[in-house]
Amino acid sequence: MTFRILRIAEFVHLFLFALVLGVFWGTWFSLSRSIGSITAPTFLEVGHTMIGNLGGPMAVLMPATLLSAVPVLVGFHRRHRRASSAFMLVGVGLLIVALIMTLTVNVPIDYDIDRWTVETLPPDWEMSRDRWQLYHTARTFACLTGFGFALAATLWASEDKRAGDALV
Repeated sequence: MTFRILRIAEFVHLFLFALVLGVFWGTWFSLSRSIGSITAPTFLEVGHTMIGNLGGPMAVLMPATLLSAVPVLVGFHRRHRRASSAFMLVGVGLLIVALIMTLTVNVPIDYDIDRWTVETLPPDWEMSRDRWQLYHTARTFACLTGFGFALAATLWASEDKRAGDALV
């Protein structure tokens, strides 16, 4: 893999990672911090809209982001960029943690919310909302930290090169 192709792969990965993080961070920053004060009808309206808008795109975007890390990791490995490889692995690992939380907690709750109406809202709907919120916060900060590691991996790549050159 040439240096130019590696740089393009890094750009693509960071760009996709930033899109995933943007969805999580934007939702957390704009909605989640005050979700407990939203009335049930408003919660359902917002929830139905967000599920409709984000479900499909995120089902493509998150796996694409994970896959986009593969050529970067291969390129770092082939170029003996140990620190960059380690940082990228941590970033990808945290993105996987966010994906696992999404698939095991948030998406099943989304499926429930998507079927609810004001008339069929369960009496304990706040418990589901709060559980969704807790895991959304956790995945947001896992993703935020993971993005920081992925960004560090690309920034440290030149330092890795200098250290590797000094050893040769």
